[in-house]
Amino acid sequence: MDVATTVAEVRACVRNWRQAGLRVALVPTMGNLHAGHLSLLAAARFRADRVITSVFVNPLQFGPAEDFAAYPRTLAEDRVLLEAAHCDLLFAPPVDQIYPDGGAQPTLITVRSLAAVLCGQFRPGHFDGVATVVAKLFNIVAPDVAVFGEKDFQQFIIIRRMTLDLQIPVEIIGAPTVRAPDGLALSSRNRYLSAQERAIAPAIHRALQAAVQRLDAGDRNYLGIESAGWQALAVAGLRPDYFAVRDADDLQPPRTASRELVVLTAARIGKARLIDNLRLPLVRL
Repeated sequence: MDVATTVAEVRACVRNWRQAGLRVALVPTMGNLHAGHLSLLAAARFRADRVITSVFVNPLQFGPAEDFAAYPRTLAEDRVLLEAAHCDLLFAPPVDQIYPDGGAQPTLITVRSLAAVLCGQFRPGHFDGVATVVAKLFNIVAPDVAVFGEKDFQQFIIIRRMTLDLQIPVEIIGAPTVRAPDGLALSSRNRYLSAQERAIAPAIHRALQAAVQRLDAGDRNYLGIESAGWQALAVAGLRPDYFAVRDADDLQPPRTASRELVVLTAARIGKARLIDNLRLPLVRL
C-alpha cells in the first residue's frame, strides 16, 4: 500500500492509474477504523481496480462544543488494517492540504432541505462541513465510485444529492451498517462507552426494530411510532435527540408516493452520541 500526504501525490498516482485504464474507488473516512470501515473497502474493491482510503479528521464538520480535539486519531493502527484489507493508497493529509487558508473556508456547500433537519437541527453547520470536504476529496481524487456507510443515512443522502446537483461524475454507493452481535451499530464513538453504557446502547437497535415491525404490519400512526421509540430509548437510559420516521429518498415526512421508509434516531449516553437507522421498502402505504 502506498501512502500520500499531499494533493499532488494523490493526483500523480491517480493519473498513472488512469493511463493504465484502471477504475478508481474512494472510501472517505475520519480514521479510527473498525470492521464497518473495512466493509466499505470490500464494497469498493468489488467495484474498482484500485481503492483509495482517505483518513482526515475534518475540522469543518465539528461544532464549537464537539469532540474535534478528542476525536481518536489512530493512524498507525489504521494503516495496518488498510494494508491487510488490500487498500492501494492511503491518503492522510494534514489540515493545510485540505484547507490551505487554515480552515477559514469562505466557500461552503449547503444541501438545502436536507442539512437542517434531524442531526442538522442539533449540529448546525455539520453537514455543510461534510459536503464541502467530500466535494474537495472528489475534486482531488476524481474517483469513478465512492463508498459511504449507511449508518449515517442522512450523510449518505446529502452526499448523493450534492453529487447529483453539482453533476460530479462519481457513482455513490451505500454500504449496509455493520453491527455487533447484540445489534449495536459499529462506530468509532462506541469507544467512549463505559461497560455499563455499552450494555444499554443496544436499546437503540431494539427501538428501531420495534418501529419497523409496526410499519411492516401496516401501522401508519407515524407520530405514535416516533413517540414510542423516543420513550423506549429514554426508559433504557438514553437521551434521544430525535426518533423519526421519514421518506428514505428525501428525509421528508412519509407521503402516499413514498416507496421506502427509514426510521432514524440519534441518542446520547455518557460522552457518546450514537446514530442508527433501519429502512423498510414499501409496496404501498
